[in-house]
Amino acid sequence: MSQLEGKVAFITGAARGQGRNHAVRLAERGVDIIALDINRSISTVAYPGPDADDLAETVRQVEATGRRIIAREVDVRDADKVKAVVDEGFEQFGRIDIIIPNAGIASVAAVGDLTPKIWDDMIDINLNGVWYSIAAALPHMRAGGRGGSIVLIGSVCSQKGLGNLAHYVAAKHGVAGMTKTLAFELGVENIRVNSLWPTNVDTDMVQNEWVRKLFLPEIESPTREDCEQPDSAYCMANAIPVPWIDIDDVTNVVLFLVSDEARYITGTGIPIDAGFLLK
Repeated sequence: MSQLEGKVAFITGAARGQGRNHAVRLAERGVDIIALDINRSISTVAYPGPDADDLAETVRQVEATGRRIIAREVDVRDADKVKAVVDEGFEQFGRIDIIIPNAGIASVAAVGDLTPKIWDDMIDINLNGVWYSIAAALPHMRAGGRGGSIVLIGSVCSQKGLGNLAHYVAAKHGVAGMTKTLAFELGVENIRVNSLWPTNVDTDMVQNEWVRKLFLPEIESPTREDCEQPDSAYCMANAIPVPWIDIDDVTNVVLFLVSDEARYITGTGIPIDAGFLLK
């Protein structure tokens, strides 16, 4: 039996991509899931957001493992609705052991083009939404008296500044700081808090024409194959010359961090970056 059997995880941004993968692979190890996603696009984000069918597919895949899931359409910027979903999940499942505030967006704007709306959407989702999710679930985790694990999803931008990403870098640096402070405060309760710093991940956030044009502006309509060329800007950004990492590369570290094997790891960030931060 898995050491995670019978535990409960709260995951935001669960309709697709990393969030869905975390949910399904945790469910395969015996974890019940409380999930949410916004199920619509954000006006300041160039690529399309998830929809209700995406979240329904997450439900289908989790239930196919034999585990239970509560999945609701909620915007992480709405603290009251986030709390309502968490409270509903706790009432049904009776515990929360794992918190993964995964929901996030990406957008690009030079400093001179960074409007208040672009800035606010980024900070409200990628930083405030992370905190609202933790704040909603943490009381239930603490009440159990069993400790727990919180895994925040940062980025290589949690440690490095990049052009045209002042708002994204600010949010992800905030996630790194939040990780350290929460770990310091909650360690006495055996609640561990860590963050991940991935490079590009093979999800919808990266696999769209808008992002490809940012990396390969010299190509009119860059394809996935163009991005995978060894001399592409994607590959050259990483010390290990890959254009991106797989979703499982991130989830594998999540599974480690929420397990007993990582019982004394807290307050840290783990790069999953193919050596991006070495450059």
